[in-house]
Amino acid sequence: MKLALYQRDDCHLCDAALDVLAGAGAPDFESVWIDGEAALEARYGGRVPVLRDEATGAELAWPFDVDAVRRFVGA
Repeated sequence: MKLALYQRDDCHLCDAALDVLAGAGAPDFESVWIDGEAALEARYGGRVPVLRDEATGAELAWPFDVDAVRRFVGA
């Protein structure tokens, strides 16, 4: 599993998602900033934060909680 968190700068929901991921004990993930990236803005602009398994393409869009993250990562 290769996780990425798609997020924006100065995003309070993204900050909350980081807290949830920490609380869930989520494995390491890459932060992907969508600001200024036209393709990513088009895909994720209204949905950030989004946790994505880059290997499978599965996505977990906000709002999510500790239990949802644990289910998503199979913990």
